[in-house]
Amino acid sequence: MIRVLLVDDQDLVRIGLRTLLENEDGFDVAGEAADGLAAVDEAIRVRPDVVLMDIRMPGIDGLEATRRIVAQETLAQTRVIVLTTFERDEYVFEALHVGASGFLLKDTPPAQLLEAIRTVVDGGALLAPSVTRTLIAEFISAGRRPLTPHPQLDQLTTREVEIVTLVAEGLNNHEIAERLFLSPATARTHVSRAMIKLGARDRAQLVVFAFQSGLA
Repeated sequence: MIRVLLVDDQDLVRIGLRTLLENEDGFDVAGEAADGLAAVDEAIRVRPDVVLMDIRMPGIDGLEATRRIVAQETLAQTRVIVLTTFERDEYVFEALHVGASGFLLKDTPPAQLLEAIRTVVDGGALLAPSVTRTLIAEFISAGRRPLTPHPQLDQLTTREVEIVTLVAEGLNNHEIAERLFLSPATARTHVSRAMIKLGARDRAQLVVFAFQSGLA
């Protein structure tokens, strides 16, 4: 059972999400919150598997709430999916940087939202939609975020650097394996080692590090 915390300042949005999840096998609504501070408190209380986080709310916004949730040791296994109304929301990059596992638009089809939740629980990242990678690249290439190579980047092997670059392109383990003529298990091992060396919470943060370091 995947336990989900719903965070949005609009009652109708939370009601819609609750209805969707409660009518789908394998999901349970662990709690709700209407602002960022309440979201942090509720996350600490219920320890959900996934937080569906609105980004613009009263009090502290979804960005700061995500930062605080990710910083909690007791919530190390909790994943945050940012829900936004706008594709080009200026806060999305920072949300990924502080630990969100990805983002979706609020008009995402229900089936895609459910699959997204399953994906982050399984350790994946919501990076397949080109808009995510385009957004990150735009923020860096436009000079709004200067390149800041990761301090542990030199610990990566040549192969691991290659792997991280492919992850940043949005390739999954099977696609990386095909590109480099490796087994999927070997590709998975390289990704895991790179994440450990760089201290990446998940693949989403690994992509952010790749862009910040100029690898993509």
